[in-house]
Amino acid sequence: MTVIAKAQSGVGRTTKSFDQRRYVRLLARTVPVAIRNDAECKRAIAEIDALLRKGSNNLTPEEERLLELLSTLVEQYEDETEDFPDSPPYQTLQFLMEQNDLRQVDLVKFFGSRGRVSEVVNGKRAISKAQAKSLGEFFRVSPELFI
Repeated sequence: MTVIAKAQSGVGRTTKSFDQRRYVRLLARTVPVAIRNDAECKRAIAEIDALLRKGSNNLTPEEERLLELLSTLVEQYEDETEDFPDSPPYQTLQFLMEQNDLRQVDLVKFFGSRGRVSEVVNGKRAISKAQAKSLGEFFRVSPELFI
């Protein structure tokens, strides 16, 4: 069975056909599984690396799908097994400000004054629940990051 998939290439759009039989053969060669240990994770990462070395413009539609599948499996495993310490709310806020090219003055609407913004950003004042909710909506993240 062949499925037509749209792919972005350079300036215009091109159409690449997805061949299910080729994909099944690729799956049989790589045998992707739900990752349950570090050895399986390393094997999946090695497959991902091999695909990435080919370059995104040189991947077949089937290889693109396999890359997406393997990446999802590795990400899920890492999310379940890696334990990162929670960052203090003010560090999360600093990070989001940096990622969005914001300055302290841009946050006055959430805290009421420049002085309060400075205190919060420097970890000297806690973020209230109402402020966390507003910040969460503004940055499109969970308000829990700020509490």
